[in-house]
Amino acid sequence: MTTRLVLASNNGGKLKEFGEMLAPIGFEVHAQREFNVPEAEEPHITFVENALAKARHASRLTGLPALADDSGVCANALGGAPGVYSARYAGEPKSDARNNEKLIADLEPHADKSAYYYCVLVFVRHADDPQPVIAEGRWDGVIIGHARGQGGFGYDPYFLVPSLGKTVAELTAEEKNRLSHRGQALRALVEKLR
Repeated sequence: MTTRLVLASNNGGKLKEFGEMLAPIGFEVHAQREFNVPEAEEPHITFVENALAKARHASRLTGLPALADDSGVCANALGGAPGVYSARYAGEPKSDARNNEKLIADLEPHADKSAYYYCVLVFVRHADDPQPVIAEGRWDGVIIGHARGQGGFGYDPYFLVPSLGKTVAELTAEEKNRLSHRGQALRALVEKLR
């Protein structure tokens, strides 16, 4: 028996990735747009609070269990910035190019260019679930000053994984899914939901 689940996102890539991972344990994943669910506000300063708000919002409007993620890049020398503001680091409208320029400029005076991608996933059985299932993933790297690679999106061309000698944008989709913060979080979530 399968359980319908709403993904608090309209991202086709996430829908495919989450759907493939959750199908074997009995979940049929649907994007929130299928139910005309508008995007939730993300007013919080932590990834987990934003993901929880998005999951509760989607569940409340659909009556279904819901899954949400919140993720971003955190630079150690900047106290974790851009963090939850990663998508809009350089302001509105969202721009990967401007976000990357700002991050590189902000890191310029610092010797420490280390950073990490962080992802938190929150699953709620219903909108008022008192025990949401939470899983997280972290992927360490270094921010470099020039873009490398054609793949990925966001900060990927500037996020170097030292152990591989490649930026995330130089990895195949399979490599990225296996190693990434989101992949780690998703595998941890699947284990908890089993």
